[in-house]
Amino acid sequence: VQLQASGGGLVQAGGSLRLSCAASGRTFSSYAMGWFRQAPGKERETVATVNWSGSTTYYGDSVKGRFTISKDNAKNMVYLEMNSLKPEDTAVYYCAASSRPSVRSEYGMDYWGKGTQVTVSS
Repeated sequence: VQLQASGGGLVQAGGSLRLSCAASGRTFSSYAMGWFRQAPGKERETVATVNWSGSTTYYGDSVKGRFTISKDNAKNMVYLEMNSLKPEDTAVYYCAASSRPSVRSEYGMDYWGKGTQVTVSS
């Protein structure tokens, strides 16, 4: 599985961004997917995950109520809608895939894409 994330950029606090992740592979529909982020000097953290069908989602505490993850199996795409962005959301965001049907942790991910930078100015 190859993953390509896009949609990052510079946005003011309070603004919105939508990240997209395009996946290759015929088994995409059976994979759980997730978004993770890493800020300079900090450990990578889970932003959001979604199960294989898109019916179950999980969010990190810091983004609950502001971010929404979705999965489109017909298009082999995963999205992260980010609203009410804060400067502390600044990080490199990574898309990842797991051969497991459902996963919440980065340790359950099998494939990683290159990150996309999100910068939120105050």
